[in-house]
Amino acid sequence: MNRSIEIGPADGKLGVLLPGLGAVATTFIAGVESVRRGLAKPIGSVSQMQTIRLGKRTEGRVPLIRDFVPLAKLDQLVFGAWDPIPDDANESARGARVLDERDIDPVADFLGTIRPMPAVFDRQYVKRLDGENVKKGKTKRELGEQLREDIRWFKEENGCERLVMIWCGSTEVFIERGPAHQTLEAFEKAMDANADSIAPSMIYAWAALKEGVPYANGAPNLSVDFPALQDLAKETGVPVAGKDFKTGQTLIKTIIAPGLKARMIGLRGWFSTNILGNRDGEVLDDPESFKTKEESKLGVLQHLLQPELYPELYGDIYHKVRINYYPPRGDNKEGWDNLDIFGWLGYPMQIKIDFLCRDSILAAPIVLDLALFMDLAARAGMGGIQEWLSFYFKSPMTLPALYPEHDLFIQHMKLKNTLRHLMGEEQITHLGLDYGEG
Repeated sequence: MNRSIEIGPADGKLGVLLPGLGAVATTFIAGVESVRRGLAKPIGSVSQMQTIRLGKRTEGRVPLIRDFVPLAKLDQLVFGAWDPIPDDANESARGARVLDERDIDPVADFLGTIRPMPAVFDRQYVKRLDGENVKKGKTKRELGEQLREDIRWFKEENGCERLVMIWCGSTEVFIERGPAHQTLEAFEKAMDANADSIAPSMIYAWAALKEGVPYANGAPNLSVDFPALQDLAKETGVPVAGKDFKTGQTLIKTIIAPGLKARMIGLRGWFSTNILGNRDGEVLDDPESFKTKEESKLGVLQHLLQPELYPELYGDIYHKVRINYYPPRGDNKEGWDNLDIFGWLGYPMQIKIDFLCRDSILAAPIVLDLALFMDLAARAGMGGIQEWLSFYFKSPMTLPALYPEHDLFIQHMKLKNTLRHLMGEEQITHLGLDYGEG
């Protein structure tokens, strides 16, 4: 057994700060409170429901992850949020229409206590939304300082020992990395100058890192995925992770594509289309916001199938992604996929997938796991990019010069091996050659 990493205690309250109090955030909060009251099970949460094998298969050591790793308990979580719409979590949950009233009513009293703080919001970056619960300031740096004040106030008001921040807001317009994103000095000068290259999500990330709060990005926004803030995270020892929660269609992609590659089955084309009607669908109806999401979705197959290594099989794939706003569907997103594949002697075949999923139902347990694992990383002194949490993201952040790993099963093994490493357990390689050695 290896020596375990020194991990600080998970004592006291853990504040979970959520930019965005819409469908995902309210589904997450309502679900956690339902579990705490014994009304539901945390289905979909790896941290709460999954086991982890330790040692050889013959040893029979298979504890739950939450019993193996010193995570904060659900009853330690305290929730805060920002949103341009002033509705409390109860009103927002009912408006989102993800959960039935029978699931909201038992926790409505609790949800009603969570009111969003005024948000840093600008319609320039999310053109299909509006709201009056918005901060005012002369510069973007001033807005960031107001967020820092909110963070400090929330921590003191709620008696929290530690905080994490998980972006649950909307997809912003596409922004490419530029000079303002290269160094912290350039970034802060751009904030002072109200540069268009500084989007609201970046201001939240900056504020979090300045306050020593781990930050995970659940949208495809650039947010914290650039050198200036990554360097700040590393220097301050604050964990960051992202980007874009891996929920519906891309989750299926990262399950199916590794199987095709493992069997060396060729792929000529993959056409994906979605319909959804929630706030995210309305935002993505704007072409500039859709481009940000499209970049996140399209990169998956390119990195996963490695066409540079297998040009005969994956060198000429036609990959198309469509997202269509369809209000009647609400949060119940539907994703259709058509795969044109080929096998032995080049004979063509097809796979058709119709995934009728619930976007926020799939995202909520991701928010829970990220909150707990990001807090764990902070207590273990793991600053900077948390690549071991790529399992949860469509477009995983990586260290410089590394390509992102999109294979869900490799991501899953990396996550569990990281937990084993933290606790001083041997890595699981699945080699299996030593079982006959006594």
